[in-house]
Amino acid sequence: MAWAKRLAAITWLPEFNVAVFALLSNYPWEFMQVPLYDSMADAPHWQAVKTCTLATLGDAVIMLIAFWVVAVKSANRYWIAAPRVAQAVSFIAVGVAATAGIEWLALNGWWTHQWRYTPSMPVLPGIGIGLSPLLQWVLLPPLVVWFAKRQMAARHG
Repeated sequence: MAWAKRLAAITWLPEFNVAVFALLSNYPWEFMQVPLYDSMADAPHWQAVKTCTLATLGDAVIMLIAFWVVAVKSANRYWIAAPRVAQAVSFIAVGVAATAGIEWLALNGWWTHQWRYTPSMPVLPGIGIGLSPLLQWVLLPPLVVWFAKRQMAARHG
């Protein structure tokens, strides 16, 4: 029964909540972006699923890094339970910066995988980075913060 208590304790950690809600929110987003990436819509089903799964795992890692950056800056791992505006903005900004960097590297052949956008992907003029992956990091982190905050509040409620 001690393992059950340890497992239950893990579910209340802010990192656990960020990771779970990052996975749950980013996975559908990755599938919705499929038509915006060259040759993804025509890829064999299983290959597309694997690609979206790997991208989602990467998104969760980025979100955890963004969480930890804010935690270090705030000197508080539990900042997400009562986030201030500056913390939420920093959380988003780290994700946007990481994503912009990865997109730029991948589009220019400097990442582990290279990809191209379809003509339907809106891009930022001058830098050519897709709007969809950047919008992902503006819209989903606040959702993750909201879910994690509610989940963690339930323990104390």
